[in-house]
Amino acid sequence: MGVEFTTGRSHSTLNADDSLAELAELAAGAGAQVCGRAVQRRPRPDAATLVGSGKLEELAALSRGCDLIIFDNDFSPTQQRNLERALDARVLTRTQLILDIFARHARTREGQLQVELAQLEYLLPRLTGRGQAMSRLGGGIGTRGPGETQLETDRRRIHSRIRTLKQALERVRAQRAQQRSQRESVPLATVALVGYTNAGKSTLFNRLTGANVVASARMFATLDPTLRGLRLPSGRKVLLSDTVGFIRNLPHGLVSAFRATLEEVTRASLLLVVSDAAAPERVEQEQQVEAVLAELGSGATPRIAVWNKMDLLAEPPTASPGGPSPLLVSARTGEGIERLLQRLDAELPVDPLEEVHLRIPHPAGKLVHLLHERGQILAEHHADAQVDLIARVPVSLLPRLAAFRTHETGSNVENR
Repeated sequence: MGVEFTTGRSHSTLNADDSLAELAELAAGAGAQVCGRAVQRRPRPDAATLVGSGKLEELAALSRGCDLIIFDNDFSPTQQRNLERALDARVLTRTQLILDIFARHARTREGQLQVELAQLEYLLPRLTGRGQAMSRLGGGIGTRGPGETQLETDRRRIHSRIRTLKQALERVRAQRAQQRSQRESVPLATVALVGYTNAGKSTLFNRLTGANVVASARMFATLDPTLRGLRLPSGRKVLLSDTVGFIRNLPHGLVSAFRATLEEVTRASLLLVVSDAAAPERVEQEQQVEAVLAELGSGATPRIAVWNKMDLLAEPPTASPGGPSPLLVSARTGEGIERLLQRLDAELPVDPLEEVHLRIPHPAGKLVHLLHERGQILAEHHADAQVDLIARVPVSLLPRLAAFRTHETGSNVENR
């Protein structure tokens, strides 16, 4: 069920029907079988039921035989109670559905903690007025004080659990900070894949790194961040991070709860903003991604716009006027991946390359292997006692190579 309000309407280009189609996809991803849809357009929400009495009767007839009705809107606890009473079925908001999907897909302990925190923070203000079962008086040693209501007990327990979860997540954040400081002791840039859910980020991640993370057409198939090394054409190595997909009206509680995970985005040197080039609502999705990045404080981070799924297009799409020129790729077929790697190499500011001439004796042969791993060999000549090289190497390696640098010209090395 979607309700579009004409008074105070936002400037979103996504209308109620398109938004409802996305909601149906979310519901199917959560395991529901969608048996009907309805849209209402009205000037403002009804204070008691959001939709008004006439639409409520129509919805009751349409939903007969269904045990769950999902609204594409948020509403108050009182409106939810009135709706459930009138429709004789469970009623959920879009936010509750997203939280349920996150709970289903969280695999790591960290992900489960983050989802539970977001669920409890959403539930806490909605405990009021949920029936007589929440208002029983009682007492007991170590449980409730005399005369304390069940509602107050539930609130106290939820507050206690929220504190426990936040402490656990702070420990996770401290561990991440320690791991990050260890990584940053070696100057490796981090590139974060970000974008709307189901834009193909995990498939692109697998294509670039050879990893085998779950890539699924389901929304939010990726919740837990994954880091892998990526070798660029210059020989430089960077870390690539796959992150949770964003979505329109992503619940603020989720952004807050997943802040420890999304720190990989905030600390990234470069963002690959991935869009589904074949999606009719691509522009709207890109606007939502930018809104979440701004909320995270990453609005000014350098980025490369990547339009994925070009294999599904009959002809190349037109870029937005005045916007950055996007790179067209297909993570499924591999088309455009080399252009993307070259663009990454050109855009990354961390650990630039410098051309050097080196004479490395055979006992220090491990350095030659390191140069092949981390640099780009332009010329190489093996003599009896040493190896003469021209190479483009990251500046972070120059201190280790200082004793082996030579001032010979490139032609002298190449002609040996």
